[in-house]
Amino acid sequence: MRARLVLLTLCSGLFMAMLDNLVVTTALPAIGAELRSGTAGLQWVVEGYALVYAALLLGGGALGDRWGRKPVYLAGLALFTGGSALCAVAGGLGTLVAGRAVQGLGAALLTPGSLAIVRHVFTGEAERARAIGVWSGVSGSGLALGPVVGGPLVDHFGWASVFWVNVPVGIVGLVLAFRVLPDVPRSARRGDPAGQTAVALGLGALVYALVEGPVRGWGDGRVAGAGAVALLGLAAFVVVERRVAAPMADLRLLTDRVAGTAAWAGFAVSFGFFGLGTFLSLHLQYVLGLSPTEAGWAMAPCTLSTAVVSVLAGRLCARYGPRPPLATGLFLVAAALAAFARYGPDARFADFGWLLGVLGVGLGLVFTPVSVAVLGAVPAERAGMASATASMAREVGGVAGVAVMGAILTARLEAVLRARLPRGGGADAAAVARSVTAGGGRGPGGAGAAEEGVGRVVRHAFAAGLDLAALVSAGVLAGVAVAVVVVMRGPRGDIGGRAAGALVRRS
Repeated sequence: MRARLVLLTLCSGLFMAMLDNLVVTTALPAIGAELRSGTAGLQWVVEGYALVYAALLLGGGALGDRWGRKPVYLAGLALFTGGSALCAVAGGLGTLVAGRAVQGLGAALLTPGSLAIVRHVFTGEAERARAIGVWSGVSGSGLALGPVVGGPLVDHFGWASVFWVNVPVGIVGLVLAFRVLPDVPRSARRGDPAGQTAVALGLGALVYALVEGPVRGWGDGRVAGAGAVALLGLAAFVVVERRVAAPMADLRLLTDRVAGTAAWAGFAVSFGFFGLGTFLSLHLQYVLGLSPTEAGWAMAPCTLSTAVVSVLAGRLCARYGPRPPLATGLFLVAAALAAFARYGPDARFADFGWLLGVLGVGLGLVFTPVSVAVLGAVPAERAGMASATASMAREVGGVAGVAVMGAILTARLEAVLRARLPRGGGADAAAVARSVTAGGGRGPGGAGAAEEGVGRVVRHAFAAGLDLAALVSAGVLAGVAVAVVVVMRGPRGDIGGRAAGALVRRS
């Protein structure tokens, strides 16, 4: 009973952190209208959380190893709750993005400790596999439930309510965690400030270049400089981690035939899901005219199937190993994205809505095998590092997905506008594109306020851009799915008829 209460407590904090990855998506149009922001500014609302979360996850895992899982988890939950309050009272885009960054810092501290505590509490192989299945199911359902929860909140209480709701939940979670979480033995790991600085600088510069490039122009000095800093920062991170005595991330894990391939699979599925989730919400409201609640409920098929299948995937891993469900899930997500792109800009939700169920099944089949495979690659004392490495790969995939799909969408949108709008006058293609991307009075939803004909063109261009971005993402996922089938083949990747916990016997 005590172990179940610990799992429930950890899952509540994890659910809130995962929920906030996408709960804000249904609020983006309302935020854009009130704060006069275009798509680039709205991307920063999403990326402000995801970027800090991804960049600091490895540091969060290392801090938990050194200072203790419980205190670091409590600190993360407190920061997340405080960041939520800051977002709720934000009166400008800068304050909102800053609050999202604080939320991301809190999530980076609590997430790796959560899975490490699960591993400490559930010592039996079979029960650990089942617990990881529940943990992964909560993680996946939190991601998928974000739009469903956010829509009604925005409609009835305004966009700030998607942040206010975290505050009482976070306070209750803090009390529960203080009372029931066990003290996990610490390790004597040293800090890695050089590695942490390099990865944060590299990822931050990369996202800046990808988000601002379509707005400022790829030849802009700041964009080009950010690209150079990104290359140098990420290269420095690899060099530092290979040479430092106590690395923050064991990059050899990413080359492991089972665990490394699984981590890259987590990267790929987040690349597709986060990118689509962010811009699909805009598509449903800007292009199809759905309300926030309707847009949120449109994601319900994805929500339900992800929650159910994530738990089922734990049992599949226990019987067949991680490779079969992982490969199947990746192929399903790739197929759903490719099929969505084929419907074209004039598609109605009734045409493609069924694909969200397929997407959810695919997501559910990926989350659990990734965790099982990666945790099976390291001894218990390095569980925090392994968990953080896998989570970082997943979150970097989400960050990259939003940034890359946003850049593709913007480039295609501008091309369609140039082809269909005349130069000069109020309907100048360049002026309309700047309005849609940079905001300042007419964001995406208001692009056609003065002229309905221009509005139709903008909506068509936005949908065409999203279709192309989804197709590119589908190609990435299909390629990684093939890698899973080929690379994970063998005695370590095909473990049938045994508990998933057998994967951790190497510890």
